[in-house]
Parts: sequence; C-alpha cells; structure tokens
Amino acid sequence: MNDVMTALSARTSPLPQFIGAEIYRGSTYGPWHPLRVPRVSTVMDLSRALGWLPPAQFITSPRAKTAALTGYHTAAYLAALQAAEAAQTVSDAVRARHGLGTPSNPVFSEMFRRPATAAGGSLLAGELLKNGGIIYSPAGGTHHGLPDRANGFCYLNDPVLAIQSLRRNGAQRVAYVDIDAHHPDGVEHAFAQDPDTLLISTHEANRWPRTGAITDQGAGQVFNLPVPAGLHDDDMALILHELILPAVTAFRPDAIVLQCGADAVLEDPQSRLCLSNNAHWAVVAALRDIAPRYLVLGGGGYNPWSVGRLWTGVWAVLNDHEIPDHLPDQATGVLRALRWDGAPKRLQPQDHWMTTLRDAPRHGMIHDAVRSGVAQLKPRIVGA
Repeated sequence: MNDVMTALSARTSPLPQFIGAEIYRGSTYGPWHPLRVPRVSTVMDLSRALGWLPPAQFITSPRAKTAALTGYHTAAYLAALQAAEAAQTVSDAVRARHGLGTPSNPVFSEMFRRPATAAGGSLLAGELLKNGGIIYSPAGGTHHGLPDRANGFCYLNDPVLAIQSLRRNGAQRVAYVDIDAHHPDGVEHAFAQDPDTLLISTHEANRWPRTGAITDQGAGQVFNLPVPAGLHDDDMALILHELILPAVTAFRPDAIVLQCGADAVLEDPQSRLCLSNNAHWAVVAALRDIAPRYLVLGGGGYNPWSVGRLWTGVWAVLNDHEIPDHLPDQATGVLRALRWDGAPKRLQPQDHWMTTLRDAPRHGMIHDAVRSGVAQLKPRIVGA
C-alpha cells in the first residue's frame, strides 16, 4: 500500500516546473571550449516552439548568494571565484589552489554568475519540492565541482547543493542517479559515507576523471558501473531494469535526483558511448513515479543539436507530451539557427537533427562487461 500511495502522491502533484534563465543565452566558456555551444537556451526555445512551456510552468532561476553555497564550498574558494570574475584574470597561486583559469575551467565573463544561477535553481528546487512534485533544471548537473576548487568544467556542485536543500525541506532518503558519460566524483566526495544518500552512476570506463571504480562501496550505498565504449540502448535497458530500478526501489527514497547528462549519446564528441536519446528518456520515465519528489538535472552534452533535442525530450517525458515524428516549422527553425564552430568532421550537422527530436533506437548484443558488471553489483542491493 505504501508503494501505491507514493506513486499516487507523485502523480497528483502540480504540473512539473521548469527552472531556467536567460544568462545561459550567449554565455560561453570561450571559443574553443566544449561548452562554447548553446544548450539551456535551446531547450527553452524548443519547448516553447512546441507549446510545451507555458508561463505557469516556467520559473526564472535565482542566483545563489555566497552564504547559500557554503553548505559545500569553502568561503576562500567562493571569494576567489568571485574575484576572478571581477578581474577576469587569476594569479598562479589561485590557479594552483582553486583550479581556476585552466583550459578546463577558464576565466570568462559569467564564471561566477552562471554557475551560481544553476546552483540557485537547484537550491530552489529543494524548497519547491517540500510537498512533492517534479522539477526540471537542465542548467544543473555540474557534478564534478569540489569544495575548494573548480573541476571538470564545474565551478560549483549544484547536485550536492540540491540534495542538501531537499534534506532541509523534509526529504530523509535521497537517491541520486547519474547517467552522464563521466563519473560524478564531486557528488560521491560529498555523500560516499552517508547511508541516507544512494549513489548510482553509469559512466564510461577509462574516461576522465577515472574515478568511480565498481569496487567502491562508500557506506554500502555507492553503486558505480563503468561501462564499455560502444554502450547502446539495449545495454542501458538491462542496466535500468536489472540495477538502477531494483536499487532505487529497495532504497525506498522520498526524493530522487537524476543527473541526465547528454554526453553518452553517439553524436557527442566527449565520449565513445553510442546511446540514442531514447535510452535517457526511458530512465527519466522509469524513475518518475517511485518517489514523491523528483528533480531532473542536465549535465554534460557538447553537441548543440543532440543535447538540445535530448533535453527537450526529457521535458516532454516529464509532462506526458507526445513527441512528434516531425517537428513543426518553428521548432525546426530553432535547430537550424544553431551553430557549432570547430565541430569535428564526423559530427557535421545531419538533416534529422533539424527535423526530429527522437533518434533512431540503437540496438545491439549486450556487452559482456555490462552483464558482468551488473551481476557483480546486484548482490549488494539490500532488500531487493
């Protein structure tokens, strides 16, 4: 009966809410950085072009104040980050201590304001979910940020701040699921020893940051599954049904945070994984009704067309919108207007990137590494 009531409470909550902001439009890490491409603004524009984002479901993200960020980040680091934005330069000492002004974490115009806005959205989400519901914040998901330094394109760690906010607002057991191509080292750093935070990550083996070994257990609630290059939809379906869903269900969370990084799809330049966006949407749908509070974040994603299409489809799934076979002219116009300077030759724009949201499914034989990895982790699921 409790499982039924939990599902009903999630279903009968208000309409899903989308947290976004205009700061992401035109903001870039630099002309050659992977995050030079538009992402959140594309999702906002596509969702509106499809009639899926009425004003009643859109919330403009606040910018987190410094004091609100000290739940995870040090005061010295936050001061250095703000000073770097103001001066648009850093000293060698700051670069060495805090990881600012590096090729991965460059100095740019909004280097504090942009991540602080994403963090503000995640902090707000925890408050808005106090009584249950669904919130989507595609600007979130910066899962590499560390307490005293920037790391892996992430200046702040909004998933950590989101989980902390959920806790302050009544959630006692939080399940964090991460399907980005990269391991969420910052989130695991924060919660590896917290038995009330379930951590599940699928990430490409031997891919930066090269953390997240399958043998890592934390306090017993850490499940890392490094996956092989070439991972496809059938692999992910097995992982979803044999590992993610049993582990989350057995944990009995009252909140779920899903980091839905879009860099595990075939068209992304930052991984060797081969998922279609259908695989991500299946995870989004499967987790939606398990707990009364559901927060879906963005994350990686470096091809402007694949990330924009995938994350717009996430919003469709959360709202039970039917994804059309062919996009209307206004939505196609959003996609045709995108630019990706310096794109790899193998990823030149394709026509279906402009006219559809849904990829063709990518099937294949289940990889032995996936089967063996799931088999290694399954016995650790308590109560399954």
